[in-house]
Amino acid sequence: MNTPSQISFLDGTFSLIHIPLCLYPLFLQPILQVLLPQGDCDPDNLDEAIEGLSIDNKHGFLNISITPVECSVVCHSNWAEKVFEPIIKRLPKDSSKTVMISKDTYLILSVESAAMDAGSRVMELTSPLAMAGIPIFFITTYYSDFILVPTKDRQTVQQALLSRGFEFSDESTFVSPSAHSRGPSVSSQPPSTPPPSNIAELQTRTFELLKKRDVVPYIEDGLSLVLVSGKEHSKTTQMTDYRRPAPSRQPTGNGYNSRRSWLDNVDTKLYTSLISVLVLQPRFLSMTLAQEDPPSLLLDKQHLGVFGDSVVGDMSGDLVPIFLDLENLTLEATGIVSGVAGKLVSEMHMVDTGVSEQLSYLSTARAGAVILSYDQSMKALEIMKPLLIKD
Repeated sequence: MNTPSQISFLDGTFSLIHIPLCLYPLFLQPILQVLLPQGDCDPDNLDEAIEGLSIDNKHGFLNISITPVECSVVCHSNWAEKVFEPIIKRLPKDSSKTVMISKDTYLILSVESAAMDAGSRVMELTSPLAMAGIPIFFITTYYSDFILVPTKDRQTVQQALLSRGFEFSDESTFVSPSAHSRGPSVSSQPPSTPPPSNIAELQTRTFELLKKRDVVPYIEDGLSLVLVSGKEHSKTTQMTDYRRPAPSRQPTGNGYNSRRSWLDNVDTKLYTSLISVLVLQPRFLSMTLAQEDPPSLLLDKQHLGVFGDSVVGDMSGDLVPIFLDLENLTLEATGIVSGVAGKLVSEMHMVDTGVSEQLSYLSTARAGAVILSYDQSMKALEIMKPLLIKD
């Protein structure tokens, strides 16, 4: 019997931040400030300082991605407002215009679907949302998948999942029946605008849009990635709900001691290695922290040695990203992830050959990356170029 997929809304609202690579050095300090949980807070400002963190100073969700296209950050809206906005306001006017914090906030769906391979998960989870006209961002990590959806579209998201056969297990979690079919998502009622009637039409329209906006897929020479995880850390202090409880103001011998230091709960070697790589402004690094999972890293293979034994996974991986620069598209563009990934899975017969197990996808603020093995990425590029390059 197949294990049911489970989709849960994480607590909180999140912002998507675009930072041009030329300004990355100016934002390194705020990036590190957000990355390193605040263990010692001013008691007078405790409510603001720790919003978005658990009682043991863990992020509910955080993604920091540096790619050849941009630096992109997904963080709790509180961090965007308190940490990044002040830096942007201090920039010269011409520079500040090039940095973007999403006007709308996002909810994050955490996906657990161990019974499905990676490529099938991308199609299964994004197609009903695409057919409902919901713009999404998709992030594959070592353990889980995460989908960003606009906060204002929560009800539409719920309706789309229910129409796909998912069922409520509680007010924020959906579960698919164990016998759930993974056929094309044509049963979802398509929206009036845009009006694709089936998945094939959705894929066609996606590539037409990308071609119209001059999006050309490309591969960075010599860039090979590995997907690894920080070692499993003790869960004795892990909280199932990362919302902050009312702080205790009971004084101790050291003044205030209502919260554990974040150093008590993380692998300091992993964080030291991560900071070392971030300071170098790597060609590629995508780091994801989530409350229920150890840290996940998708990184340039040449930096793997810095982490030593602080990470686990397939160290011999040869994953190659195909980049799509989406600067000419708005954040509201729909169907990109589903259309691109679905087309490749179909054209390359990935499900039949088992190749879809290797497919993953990373959305950043202004780009997308389809990630496959080296050989499969070459084949995928051959399929995509004729569909996107203008005559």
